[in-house]
Amino acid sequence: MKIVDRFISYVKIDTQSDENTDLVPSTPGQMAFSKVLAAELEEMGLQGVSSDKNGYVMATLPGNVSELRPVIGFIAHMDTSPDLSGKNVSPQIVESYSGGDIVLDSKNSIILSPKDFPEMLNYQGQDLICTNGKTLLGADDKAGIAEIITAIEYLMNHPEIKHGKIRICFTPDEEIGKGPAHFDVKAFGADWAYTLDGGEIGELEYENFNAASAKVTFKGRNVHPGYAKHKMLNSIRIANQFITMLPRHETPEHTDGYEGFYHLTGFNGDVETTILSYIIRDHDRDRFEQRKKEMEHLVNKINKEFGSTVASLVMEDQYYNMREKIDPENMHVVELALEAMKEVGVVPKVQPIRGGTDGASLSFMGLPCPNIFAGGLNFHGRFEFIPIPSMVKAMEVIVKIAELASFKNK
Repeated sequence: MKIVDRFISYVKIDTQSDENTDLVPSTPGQMAFSKVLAAELEEMGLQGVSSDKNGYVMATLPGNVSELRPVIGFIAHMDTSPDLSGKNVSPQIVESYSGGDIVLDSKNSIILSPKDFPEMLNYQGQDLICTNGKTLLGADDKAGIAEIITAIEYLMNHPEIKHGKIRICFTPDEEIGKGPAHFDVKAFGADWAYTLDGGEIGELEYENFNAASAKVTFKGRNVHPGYAKHKMLNSIRIANQFITMLPRHETPEHTDGYEGFYHLTGFNGDVETTILSYIIRDHDRDRFEQRKKEMEHLVNKINKEFGSTVASLVMEDQYYNMREKIDPENMHVVELALEAMKEVGVVPKVQPIRGGTDGASLSFMGLPCPNIFAGGLNFHGRFEFIPIPSMVKAMEVIVKIAELASFKNK
């Protein structure tokens, strides 16, 4: 199957992003992949194919209707998560999944089990693409890329399906929050777009977290422990005290739905210096701002207790909830996707993203851009898998959106 062959060839290219480089894209594998994709789009016969110096790939499928119709876009990202290796990905296909455990790596007893991931049982009888237990799979978001290209190819091979002008773009560095950093909305030229970057079949999202990063640095004073009374300041202990001051149950492992959180993502320290890395998330803008103020309050409280130079905070907003830009003035974009899903037999699951997507920043840059399922589950780890029928349905949704948009006035 063409969509499967594409996907498997893409995931074998190592495109992990890396937030610790100053490169754009952050890793050379992404630039190499952008060249591969641009060449494929050229060979297909698309117009205006480009791969710019920052790794963004853009191309155009001209419309085949005489009337002036909206220009719509489809977007997916090329990078995979830094959370687990994306090198030497070796997918395996489990045919007609029976509902039991899937042994990914027998040598190391790595098992994909419905005991841990009960959603697997929703895909009994379907063919699944899994990892070999050593790497992530890369369905986030190479499934989206494969689905978009296969849908465009389908439209080219079926000129009886009427559609307006379609723009596609594949972006770098989404996983480290820099996907839209060099995205040229004006050059893209779409009236609205969709990211194909969601999870399991049916997901449609136009709400996401407001997001910020926070780095708290604690400065201590090291003294020989035998003579440390009233002299030593152990930055590790002060940092631990700060951690316990934040609400215990407002963390990712205790929240879902619209509940926000503080997430400790890094701890690095010794007696002299300890650095805590956090991400702050909330769907509600007011609560988001309150969370940031709480971080500031607790840093000030630590300094009041231990001294004004003990703790310092650097906080930076990352992205905002795209709902601000979609509801109500651009809800037609969401409604079109809902209609397309229903027409191809997909039951929509409209829900907030407990994360971010390129579409969030793009919506604030003037390009309304909700998020559609790509079909994968358990992203960013060795237990990632994707049902092949979900990929096919995502492709069908793209085709149907293009067709339905051809009936809309510019």
